[in-house]
Amino acid sequence: MFPGGVDTVKARERRGQERVITGNRLTSWAFAEAYGAPDAETPVGVALRWARDRSREAGVRPVSPGTGDTLRLLAIASGARAVVEIGTGTGVSGLYLQAGMRPDAVLTTVDIEPERQQFARQAFRIAGFAANRARFIPGHALDVLPRLTDGGYDLVFCDGDRLEYLECLAESLRLLRPGGLLCFAGVFANGRTVDSAAQPTEVRRLRELLRAVRENGDLVPALLPVGDGLLCAARA
Repeated sequence: MFPGGVDTVKARERRGQERVITGNRLTSWAFAEAYGAPDAETPVGVALRWARDRSREAGVRPVSPGTGDTLRLLAIASGARAVVEIGTGTGVSGLYLQAGMRPDAVLTTVDIEPERQQFARQAFRIAGFAANRARFIPGHALDVLPRLTDGGYDLVFCDGDRLEYLECLAESLRLLRPGGLLCFAGVFANGRTVDSAAQPTEVRRLRELLRAVRENGDLVPALLPVGDGLLCAARA
């Protein structure tokens, strides 16, 4: 055998093992993403399919099924009566949130694009949610959030402008009751957040957000590998 041949064989074996591990992880991730999806024939399932179609047409990236399942779970676990959503989109995340919220709960959803909110309004109607369960506020999140009630919300979900996530964090802490939950979507930035290469401002801001949440003594954080990364924290 040529010099270094054993090492070369071992390197090939390691690469093969890594491919198997990576493949298994991707399969497991795909399985988890599809695991809790609502039955496609239920009103919520029909509404989700409709809202996702509108997202594709509008060029909007909706939350993944796994992210949606997590939001629904957190809404149920927290007994959420009042939720703020930053980034209505076409209503996909709002459908999951309302599916987990109490029957008397209200979702306050904010988006800079009122046309998309009309899609969300229709999606909620298809799902059978009463019109008074959602309050649509068109406008810039950092203009709207300061007008909302201090400590009046059980959960804040942010899926808006990544460049504004740190400012949204400060507003979320003001809005949440003790024990309330906050969630930020898309914090992996398609893997760029953990990439050591030079990154654009958006990714650097996401890293600052991750650091700020982890170092905040009033928050109990968890970074969940669903969708494109879901950063969650409970306010102590």
